[in-house]
Amino acid sequence: MENEDNLSDEFRVHVVIPSKPSPILEKRIVFKVYKRRWFILFVLCLLNCSNSMLVLGSWLNMLGAVLRFVSVLGSLVSAAKFPVVMGGQTLCALAQPLVIFTPTKLAALWFPEHQRATANMIASMSNPLGILVASIFSPMIVGTTNNISSLLFIYAVPAAIICFLATVGIRDSSPPTPPSASAESSTSEPFLEGIMLLLRNKAYMILLLCFGSGIAVFTCFSTLLEQIMCVRGYPNDFAGLCGGLFIVFGIVGAGFLGLYVDKTKKFIEATKVNMSFSALACIAFSVVSQMRNQRIAVAVVCSLFGFFGFSIYPVAMELSVECSYPVGEATSAGLIFISGQIQSVIYILLLQGLTKPMADSPFSTCSAGDASLSWRVPMLVMAGLCSAFTCCFVIFFHTEYRRLDAEAQAIGKKPTLTACQTVTSQTLTTRQTPTTSQTDNTQDSDQKEEQASG
Repeated sequence: MENEDNLSDEFRVHVVIPSKPSPILEKRIVFKVYKRRWFILFVLCLLNCSNSMLVLGSWLNMLGAVLRFVSVLGSLVSAAKFPVVMGGQTLCALAQPLVIFTPTKLAALWFPEHQRATANMIASMSNPLGILVASIFSPMIVGTTNNISSLLFIYAVPAAIICFLATVGIRDSSPPTPPSASAESSTSEPFLEGIMLLLRNKAYMILLLCFGSGIAVFTCFSTLLEQIMCVRGYPNDFAGLCGGLFIVFGIVGAGFLGLYVDKTKKFIEATKVNMSFSALACIAFSVVSQMRNQRIAVAVVCSLFGFFGFSIYPVAMELSVECSYPVGEATSAGLIFISGQIQSVIYILLLQGLTKPMADSPFSTCSAGDASLSWRVPMLVMAGLCSAFTCCFVIFFHTEYRRLDAEAQAIGKKPTLTACQTVTSQTLTTRQTPTTSQTDNTQDSDQKEEQASG
């Protein structure tokens, strides 16, 4: 514990302990937050950004970037260049799970409840920001220097700097004093036991399947965008612009949504509304992408798709923690990400399998080696899948905010009531409150007893 003189980067939150506190919470009557949480968040954002274009992840990321640069050096034997560059890429890929599953855990351990969604949003959106930066600057660097080694060297430098910052600046995985009641029991459930609890959690399984489907739709959009649009005469640079608008507006939407959810705690409402608008945007894209000479309409739809769809990710990750508490944050968020990746593979194979060769496409801008394919049916199927899983989520997903309720009880506040809990409480109240006839009968029986005893 730090000395009182060194508490300038902290503030204290005094807690009213309820009459029957939990064994974990009764040990702690003061919660603190530390200013260095913003430095740790900054380093994680840089690492997440670098990995897509904690501390073990930074070393793997740096070593992978260095190996990729070494592979293009002239002193290396030609036969060894490809294995070396793939080895470096493999190390970067191994680092990604250590980084991409971290935001919810970092937000839970270092940030108070009114900043968790914002911290998660900042850390999560740094990954697509890295993709955007790489997609913009990579062609510029290669086109100017015509040298792949320069590109790999430029990307290796920030990876090394981030590794240094993480190694020197991040000394602890958690603060000396937790920022909230839930952070005290953040790792209370063993991994395998937590997995079993998640599999038995109906609300979490609905979120796992439905939001995993949403991740799959976004992955298909990003992966197949150029193939879809070139058939209708849109050049690759315009497809790249649409992909950039998708990410930029997604980051903007995530910023607004994260701040809103931190203030209102309406995780369910925000997720359902945004998923509904995302489904509408997906339907609109499936229509306008099959039209020619509609650049403005396509760009607007892609922007709206990113604004409403991409921005859901950090809020849904926080929602996964709320509905699965006290299972570890990285476990609940990680399984949803894995579900999204598995469904992405299935969706991409399905959509590509539904394409049909076009007999004649004089306005196609696809590369000469690629046959022109009709994406009309696959686009309608993608829109249908997105709409179906969105409807399932909106109709069937209901849960209490378990983490927020645990924190509210810890400080003596009334927990949040969901619709199900409200009905239950009303039922209990009805059972406990006697009706008029019951009261009269009770009074009559009391009078008879008094007369008998008299």
